[in-house]
Formats: sequence, C-alpha cells, structure tokens
Amino acid sequence: MPSCVLAYSGGLDTSVILSWVMDQGYDVHAVYVDLGQPCEDREAILNKARDAGAASARIVDAREELCRDFAFPVLKWQAKYESIYLLGTSIARPLISKKCLQVAREVGANTFAHGATGKGNDQCRFQLAAEALEPGIEVLAPWRRQEFRDKFPGRTEMIAYCDQRKIPVKASVSKPYSSDENCLHISYEAGQLEDLNVNGVELVEFGMTVSPQQAPDKIENVKIAFEAGVPVAVNGQKCDAVEIVRQLNVIGGRNGIGRIDMVENRFVGMKSRGVYEAPGMTLLYESLRVLEQITLDRELTHLRDRLVPEVAELVYYGFWYAPKMDALFALINQSHRNVTGQVSLNLYKGNVTVAGRESPYSLYDEGIATMEGGGSYNQDDAEGFLRIQGLPGRVQARVTPRSY
Repeated sequence: MPSCVLAYSGGLDTSVILSWVMDQGYDVHAVYVDLGQPCEDREAILNKARDAGAASARIVDAREELCRDFAFPVLKWQAKYESIYLLGTSIARPLISKKCLQVAREVGANTFAHGATGKGNDQCRFQLAAEALEPGIEVLAPWRRQEFRDKFPGRTEMIAYCDQRKIPVKASVSKPYSSDENCLHISYEAGQLEDLNVNGVELVEFGMTVSPQQAPDKIENVKIAFEAGVPVAVNGQKCDAVEIVRQLNVIGGRNGIGRIDMVENRFVGMKSRGVYEAPGMTLLYESLRVLEQITLDRELTHLRDRLVPEVAELVYYGFWYAPKMDALFALINQSHRNVTGQVSLNLYKGNVTVAGRESPYSLYDEGIATMEGGGSYNQDDAEGFLRIQGLPGRVQARVTPRSY
C-alpha cells in the first residue's frame, strides 16, 4: 500500500482529507507542524488523527525555526506584500513543506498531501517548496480533484461526512469565516468576509489583540534590541526568537497593535479579502525600521526599498527555495551587519510612536546635522554641489525652454 504524508491541522478540511486519502488506498502519516498556533489543543488533534485511522500522527515543533530562520530574515527586508500584509501565513508554508518531507523520507512515503484549495495561494506555496526540495515528490491536492469536489461541494457536506464517521470538528455550517494561525499572526477570510461591505474588524473574534478602543488608556513603553538586524532582547531581557515574538504578541496585543483589513491580489489571479492581526511582528517591523534609519547608508537603504516588492512577491507566491531568494537573503545579511542597537517605542490604543533610539554604529552626527550655528558642515560647499546637480537642467532649459 502506498504511503502519504499529510500536512494535518485537525480542522474541517484536513480531517475530511485524512479519511478521503485513506479511502484512495494510502497509508496516511499525519504531521502537525507546531508553529505556535495560540488557540489549538495539540494532543486532541493527534488523538483525532489516530482515531480516524492514520498510520501515524506526530507533532513537529518548528516554532523557533519559524521565527529565527523564516520570519526574521523577511523582517530584515521589511517585506510587506502590497505594502500592508506581513506575510505570516506565506512564511510558514515552505517550512511546513520542509517538515512534512523530512517525515516522508523517514517513513518512506513518496506522496505529500495538503488541504489547500485550488483557488488560493497556499497550494502554490506547498507545492513549489516541496518540489524544490524533493523534485520526485508526488503532491496530492484533493481540492484539485473533481471527484473530491463532487463529493464535497461545500462545508455542509464535509460536516455531514464527519458526523457520519464520528470525526469531531469545531466547524459549523453557520461559521462566518475561516482562520489560519501561528505565532506570527492569525488570518481571517472567507464566509461573511467575502462581502466587502461587512466591517471585518467588527465581525472577527480576534485571538491575539484587543480592539484599540478597549486597550488601556495609558501609554506602555517597550524596548527592543537588535544585533545585525536580528531581534535579541525585549525590555533588556535576552531571549530566543520565539520567546521574543511571544512577549511582543502579548505586549502589542493588549495595546490593540497590528490589525489590518485588506483586499489583496492572489498569485492565481483573483482578488481576495483578508483580515489579519500580527501584534508582535508589527512592533518588530516598526522598531527595526527606526533602527535602520540611523545605521543604514542612504544608498543601501534605497536599494533595499526598491527590492522589497520583489522579496514580498517571492514569499507570497511561494518561491522560498529559489536561487533568487538565496541571493537576496545573502544581500540583506551583508547590509545589516551593523544594524545593532535598541529602540524604545510608546504604545497607545493601536498607535506606535518612537520614544528613543540608540546604536554604537549610528551614522547620525549631531554636529553635522545641527541647524544651530557652527558645526562641522560647511554650508558654502552646497553652492558647488547644486551648480553641478543643476547642470543638466540648465542645458535642457536652453534647448527646450519650459513655459511658465
């Protein structure tokens, strides 16, 4: 009997898919990749897979790896898809693929199954990552099979199937949206959120943040330290990557930080509406940006900023394991060698303001920048600078004068 590894979350889709793939004649090894999902009972999920007949079911702890090796390199790039989305789900998918393939190699499976639909981005991320790591792997995506869609045209049929087979699921026919979570963020989409006139932040029951209106009526200060562009400490306490994200999720969450509602362009071509919350990562993005302002050279900063959309697209589309991405990560690691220091932020009802910043590698020279008299900058030098800068414009103006 052929073996298959299933990226298993224990939700409605993968609960149904586990049984359906078994019906197709596979031994199914369920792999729950622990990414710090804040609202899930891991042991209950594994027991459900075993009770459903999985050949094996295991938890793979990838929380530290997700933050250290996936989220923080993207953070260095300040990469946001379409200038807004912090890529929390996108970042996690290639890691899930990697962990599932490691299990597949261990159990001798040559098929990798997942529960992503044929309409979304996750199918791209899972498959592109899996094939880049293991070119001979067979990817089984039931939602892209007509026979699966005929059997399960909607949630009602899937829930009935689980009831018939006594598979416990939290989903109900009336649930107004679906969600995906890890320690970086929670995303909410589908259901009533497909109506653009529905207020998303009022509909969603957020799992990581309070609303800005419910946040404390006082400023909370947080200090975040970096070494070579990597977060290393919160409020003076050094800790590992996942603990930094966890602490900042708590701090940002209680101050209403990090909620967005956007309509984005999926890789497959359609527009979709999503509501996201990412309190800790929002604070990391903001604090690193502030530190970069005093430690990164102007031309290097502008080069990075021009490349940000490229990086965000590569992550969003699923090209994590690609030579272009390898080269871009090498570039950002080189550029951020001296992005070291500490940033102090004030948080208040969803807002983030800068309270202070310091770095041993600061390029800010008060003696040069001061608007007071004296200083080490000779303003006479600007005369020649501007005459040279203006030379092309003066020549052009003589040849083709502009009316004014």
